[in-house]
Amino acid sequence: MYLSKRKVILVTSISALVFFFTYTDIKSQDIKITDGDTIKLNGEKIRFSGIDTPELKQTCVKNDVKILCGLNAKKILVDKIGNNKVICVKEGKDRYKRILAECFVNNKSLSSYLVRSGYAFAYRKYSKKFISDEEFAKSNKLGMWSMEFDYPWDWRKKN
Repeated sequence: MYLSKRKVILVTSISALVFFFTYTDIKSQDIKITDGDTIKLNGEKIRFSGIDTPELKQTCVKNDVKILCGLNAKKILVDKIGNNKVICVKEGKDRYKRILAECFVNNKSLSSYLVRSGYAFAYRKYSKKFISDEEFAKSNKLGMWSMEFDYPWDWRKKN
């Protein structure tokens, strides 16, 4: 019986440590929003996994008018976060050593929200997770889907 209690305590302790290292709970005032898919939490750069948003300088065209779609993506993220608490679940690191994570506000995925609103794309090269959100935005002509645009990965190659 004593050995079983020790095993339970050990497993519980290890589980708590794993949870602690993969779960970051930060108040919004500790956040700097870099662009539509990148934030800084306490100085750590976090890139939203599975999505790609337009670059800050990237433009789109709607009714022959240039739209700053990269800045719009950032603004939508700023507005969504507001003064809310952000919770991120780390999923690894990218080739630039940034933390990859899915972040949430009020238990809602920020990545899903951005893709579903049409200001981010499912980054199929790395994940299939947000494809249904992208299909929703595309079929409803939301955000960039109502404009002429380059996918962010194509825009980066050209610029």
